[in-house]
Amino acid sequence: MINLEEIFNRTNIIDLSFFNFRNAITACYFADRDLRILKVNDNFRSFFPILGDVSNAYFPNVLQQLGVDKAHIDSFSSQLKEKGRVLIPNVPITIDGQDRIFSLLSTYTNDPSFSYLNGVQGQFVDRTEEWDLRMERERLMEERLRDRELIEEKTRQLERVANRLAKYLSPQIYTSIFSGRGETTDSLARKNLTIFFSDIEGFTDITDGMEPERLAFFINTYLSEMSNIAIEFGGTIDKFIGDAILVFFGDPETEGDRNDALRCARMALRMRERVRELEKVWHENGISKPLRVRMGITTGYCTVGNFGSEHRLEYTVLGGPVNLASRLQTSAEPDTILVGDSTYLLIRDAADTTPMGQITPKGFARPVECYRLDGLKGSEVAQGALTRVGRHVAVNIPDRRRIREAIEELRRIETELARHIPAE
Repeated sequence: MINLEEIFNRTNIIDLSFFNFRNAITACYFADRDLRILKVNDNFRSFFPILGDVSNAYFPNVLQQLGVDKAHIDSFSSQLKEKGRVLIPNVPITIDGQDRIFSLLSTYTNDPSFSYLNGVQGQFVDRTEEWDLRMERERLMEERLRDRELIEEKTRQLERVANRLAKYLSPQIYTSIFSGRGETTDSLARKNLTIFFSDIEGFTDITDGMEPERLAFFINTYLSEMSNIAIEFGGTIDKFIGDAILVFFGDPETEGDRNDALRCARMALRMRERVRELEKVWHENGISKPLRVRMGITTGYCTVGNFGSEHRLEYTVLGGPVNLASRLQTSAEPDTILVGDSTYLLIRDAADTTPMGQITPKGFARPVECYRLDGLKGSEVAQGALTRVGRHVAVNIPDRRRIREAIEELRRIETELARHIPAE
């Protein structure tokens, strides 16, 4: 049997086997089974000029000389023995003061014809640019994540601010600002509005000597309930002045002069009714004096918009009708609603009123006809009748306050009709 090792020159065979690595763009080496370096390519020398001549050098020592940490060196030796190959994807090496990242790939070689080709073949792949791109990508992702978290936190902060701000603005004004239509509130406008003003008679006497907690409960309950009713009927809450309330209809949204006046009348009647309902609650909390409210309503042209300074603005309404509504409220008897003639002319066909003659309000040169609002006629009593029409059933609830009763009645009808369903 011919022994090829004896025929061919060992050096030439090793050179030939290493031919493909001579011009490789990676730093290649070939070592024997004992990890003694036999051959390296030119790139190996150019990558690691500090090593000089590494012929017959022990490869782990070369790694140590390059500054590779002990963990990577131990990993290289153990994986090579256990698996016959090794891949270390991240080997940091400092060259000429510059930090670079290499991948180290090595494997045992086996040639049955030439025993001296049985060794370890490997290469360093410079992955610095790839690693820098990866790190930049991770940095950008982290920044994006931080930005998103910051945006979410700022959004939550804005929501908290908006929720707090909503308590200081009428819902219509709040919606106008935050829906992007807020520009419409930046200018002043002259509009025909219905103005409502209310005040509690003898408020000082009622609250005199009252503990702060009980006073807060009393006034907050009253203002909250009145506000809910104003919102329910579509009124714009202008302001609270102590126990007094100023509401107007017709801005920023209007249903026409007559309907605006009717909505205001419905609101006032419901407020008066609600005050009577709340007396039991207040009695249970130690407030024994009865609460009696005076109300005034009038209609007329006012200037509405933002008033104030560059530091603080208030969206409010100014004009003679505002002053007149306040004077009508002052002139009203407790538990009554006094309506000016301008409002009366708009709702007289729908309202039950009592003429109260003429009054000359303070600050007005001419007397004003006024009327006591006692109620509304027929279907006008119902605010916003609720109607739902289905395929087989139509439901009409003339008074939204009766919705719960209507639901119970529908349930009874459902039970009764179920008895007539034919058995399958």
